[in-house]
Amino acid sequence: MAKALYIHWPFCLAKCPYCDFNSHVRERTDMDVWERALLSDLRAEAGQNRSQEKLASIFFGGGTPSLMPPTLVEKFLQGAEEIWGFEDGIEITLEGNPSSVEAANFAALASAGVNRVSLGVQSLRDETLRFLGRLHGAAEAIHALGTAQNHFGRVSIDLIYARPDQTEADWRQELDEALALGTDHLSLYQLTIEPTTRFATDVRRGVFTPLDNDPAADLFAMTRERTAAAGLPAYEISNHARPGQESRHNLTYWRYEDYLGIGPGAHGRRDGIATLRHKKPENYLAAVDRQGSGISESRTLTKHEQASEALLMGLRLAEGIDMTSLSSRFDVTSTTMLDDAKLRLYRDLGLVWKKADRIGVTEAGMPLLDALLGELVSEDLVTG
Repeated sequence: MAKALYIHWPFCLAKCPYCDFNSHVRERTDMDVWERALLSDLRAEAGQNRSQEKLASIFFGGGTPSLMPPTLVEKFLQGAEEIWGFEDGIEITLEGNPSSVEAANFAALASAGVNRVSLGVQSLRDETLRFLGRLHGAAEAIHALGTAQNHFGRVSIDLIYARPDQTEADWRQELDEALALGTDHLSLYQLTIEPTTRFATDVRRGVFTPLDNDPAADLFAMTRERTAAAGLPAYEISNHARPGQESRHNLTYWRYEDYLGIGPGAHGRRDGIATLRHKKPENYLAAVDRQGSGISESRTLTKHEQASEALLMGLRLAEGIDMTSLSSRFDVTSTTMLDDAKLRLYRDLGLVWKKADRIGVTEAGMPLLDALLGELVSEDLVTG
């Protein structure tokens, strides 16, 4: 049963040119309307998931959840606790931008119950932040980070690298500066040009050229080396943490455990059913008014679909996947899930490891993860 809850706040002050998340800019947001809608959606989801297990993690994502009034965050947490209860030491994460405006809310958000924040710093260089369309500067971000560290027990920062013309020396210096900031978790993402973004249009128009694959791969390898040396090894392809400081909520996704999703565009998965909420905020509100929840789609997943998704998610993790456990869970044999000949080939090439019934992708294989997944996952599983 689900022990994790995700809440999506869809609003931002501006749309970043690289972002393809479900985020929207609105001149005005009626907080009373959104409070009623989100709490109604929460109660509707509770009617579908009366789990006896308490929540172990809650994640406010977006959008920019740090723009939410702390009173709304508090009411949502109170509602969730009344329905499911909280495990001791529950992880409650809120994503935010490192601006002075949002940092002013950190004390109130901590009082509301948030105990972990993930700050979208994205770069420690002002020129790069302007290129990425960010509204904050580097000094403002560092100040906001310090404020966050004063109020929250756990703080993570996001950075984007493999940017146009970025050299290994440039990224090494910036990464070392980030590691010196004293956080226990870093999410480090290579710049990806998503098809529906403004950056995709810019690339087509020749405004800039993305970094080539080979230098990007060199930056990836160097990133993993330096974070590991600093005591924050990669536990997922883009996420690095001191042991014990991993994002417990995100591990729910990667380990293919159940989670509930509330808010515009939120995905959820419970008892073999995938749920999706309406993405556009206005459509979401209309659905809640009409049916009490924001659900636009609810679909039962086949065992093969679940096994395939579990493989695709789990192989992102350094810990890999226990194939015996997966086989038992979905009643699908290991030979049905994996192409044994390809597994042997890539293990011999040093791209995949196998220890007893557990398999995973090696350091050498991680840069090739997407291609490896396409090779390893059995055709019978995909088409079944």
